[in-house]
Order: sequence, then C-alpha cells, then structure tokens
Amino acid sequence: MNNGCNQWSKINQLHLVLSATLFLVLCLCFGGKELTASAAPLSEIERRGYVNIAVKDNLRPLGFRDSKGNLQGLEIDLAQRLGSDLLGKIDAVKLQPVANSDRLSVVLEHKVDLTIAKVTATESRSRIVSFSVPYYFDGAAIVTKNTAINQLKDLEKRKIAVLNNSSTIDYIKYFIPKAELIGVNSYIQGREQIESNSADAFAADTSVLSGWVQEDSQYRLLPTKLSAEPLSVVTPKGLQYDELRRKVNEAIAHYTATGWLKERAKFWGLS
Repeated sequence: MNNGCNQWSKINQLHLVLSATLFLVLCLCFGGKELTASAAPLSEIERRGYVNIAVKDNLRPLGFRDSKGNLQGLEIDLAQRLGSDLLGKIDAVKLQPVANSDRLSVVLEHKVDLTIAKVTATESRSRIVSFSVPYYFDGAAIVTKNTAINQLKDLEKRKIAVLNNSSTIDYIKYFIPKAELIGVNSYIQGREQIESNSADAFAADTSVLSGWVQEDSQYRLLPTKLSAEPLSVVTPKGLQYDELRRKVNEAIAHYTATGWLKERAKFWGLS
C-alpha cells in the first residue's frame, strides 16, 4: 500500500516538474522584445501610462469608423472606459484595428494588452487565452426585408441564407426545420441573396445584422434570438497577468451592475 502511494507521489512530482518546464518553454517562445514593449502586467501598463487594445474598425455597431474616420461603437466605448478606469486618466488607450483572423494571435504574440473585437468566449479558445466576464451576449438572429415575415413561424418553407459551416445552421434546423437553407461564404453574399430575392431572410450574428438595420431601414430583425453567445475581453494567460484580469473583470461587473453597458448597447442599437 505504501509502495503504491509512494509511486503515485513520484508520478505527481514528475507531472509538476514537466508542467513547470512546459510553462518556462512557452514563456521563452512568446518572450522577447515584443513582450516588454507591448503586452504587459498591470504594473508595467501603469508605468507605461497607456493600454494597448485591439478592436474592430469595420463592424458596425461594435467597432467602426465614422464619416470622419474616428473609431466608434460599443466596443470602442468599452475600451476607452476600461483604459480610463484602469489608469485613472482619460486618453489612456491606444486602439489597434485588427482583422478577425488576428484577434487572438495579437494577444498570444504580446502585440497588445487586450482584445475587444467581437470575440466569443469558447472552451477551445480558453485553452490559449483568458476571457473576462461577458460584456454583451450576442447570438444568432434573422434579418429580412419581407414585410410578410414577422416571426420565426413565418419562415416555414421559405429560403434562409446562412454562412457555410456556421453554428447558426443547427439553430435554424432546430427552430425552423422546414426552412430551405442557402449556403453563402460571406455576409456580402448573404445580403446579395436578399437583394436579388433569392432568399427571404439571412441568419447571422445579431451584432452584425443590427448594423444592417441601422444602415438600411428596409431591413428588420425578427424579435427572437436563436442563441446566446458571450462576447468577452481577451487577456493573456499567466500568473503575471492576474491583477490585470481581475481589474478588467471588476470593471465590467461594475458597468453591468450600474447599467452603463446596457445603456451603451441600447445607444448603439443593440438589443
């Protein structure tokens, strides 16, 4: 019995050593000049005097440029408020527009401190980065220009465009099993399907489709969401970032409790 316990003790010790070694290797792999120059623990951010945040600049109403080229949107408001509260002064944020494919890598490669760019918190992503508490619950919705369509049941046996390989497909099959799905490769193609009357509606993320409604009053969002997916701030993993993550979470919890996030979401036309 004692031999068995000793054996398990040695295995656990070996596991701890291997884990520590792996952590050191990862630190070395992602270390270097970029680490000290960009992404940093909160103490270094405070010494630096500003926080680097990756955002979207082409996704109304979360993050986009107005007619004068200025960044606006719900996520821009959140980034600026976070920077102000983290450092206790205004203009404490450097915003860096980022492509969808780079939203996580800029944090992993220590090019920014945080990413606030329509990132859904998922289990697979949480293996490589950390997520804050949600600041907005996005989810699949349906947009249409057809005045005869006002609720989900009106789409039975009608054509709905949807992005190929998206999780939205499963939701439509569940809620509207008799609808005919038309696969598209982009939001642009989805819009083209509606404009050409090849599809009666398009299903995608509420945050994106809200921008369509704001740009064209002929579009309407159906009132029922098909899903709810948390959008969160992306932060680096590692013990040295614990204080930064805690401060971000505390701030977002405060914005939620006081109604500030709800007010800003309503201001930007988000449900």
